[in-house]
Amino acid sequence: MRTGRITFGVFAVVLAVVFFIWHDSELWSHLPPIGVKAQTALAWVVTIATILGGLGIMIPRTARVGASLVGIVFVLYALACIPGIVAAPTTYGSYVDFFELLAIVSGAIAVIALATAENSRAVVLGRTARILLGVCTISFALTQIDYLKETASQVPPWLPPSPMFWAVLTTIAFGLAALAILIDRSARLALRLMSIMIDLFGLAVWVPRVIAQPHMLFFWSEGSWTFLIATAAWLVAEVCAS
Repeated sequence: MRTGRITFGVFAVVLAVVFFIWHDSELWSHLPPIGVKAQTALAWVVTIATILGGLGIMIPRTARVGASLVGIVFVLYALACIPGIVAAPTTYGSYVDFFELLAIVSGAIAVIALATAENSRAVVLGRTARILLGVCTISFALTQIDYLKETASQVPPWLPPSPMFWAVLTTIAFGLAALAILIDRSARLALRLMSIMIDLFGLAVWVPRVIAQPHMLFFWSEGSWTFLIATAAWLVAEVCAS
């Protein structure tokens, strides 16, 4: 639990820093169109809040407050996706960022649950985190179905038997994990296996690219997203009853 909490905080900080210095990032695009100066000021506020939240998560005494900060920031990001969803409700791509952001929120809720002394409240928070991440996992499966060729193209070509095999297999795995999480049957195992699967994807795809081209902020951004969601799944597993 301690390792997962610290890892979650670290990648929240890394993602915040990448967001601030890379204006073409997906997070920057979610800022309201309020002018360059106002956007920059808002970016400062969001970045500082996320960094403070991430650092707070790493410390047991401030983990609850830090997770609350991170959760609020990513809820606001998710809400900023709604106009795009309304504008293109039949295009699944409009929903992708929304559910990825909510997956991170589920991790923040799990940290709060783990730091809550009152058992009944911790149970409610844990159940909320589980259901929220279960819904997001459905989205992960649907995203891979919609972008199956693009997913396969991300798989290292040297990995046998073929990139498409792994794209299809992970899509099925997301679907089965979503079912287990939502009905709360072996949910903890499903979440841990999903976390490991996402981590392996990050290690195989994004880490080598970051090492080869450390100046490419896109790789840092995608890698941070990947590991943050993987860690969120691991933390939610910690608050599952079974």
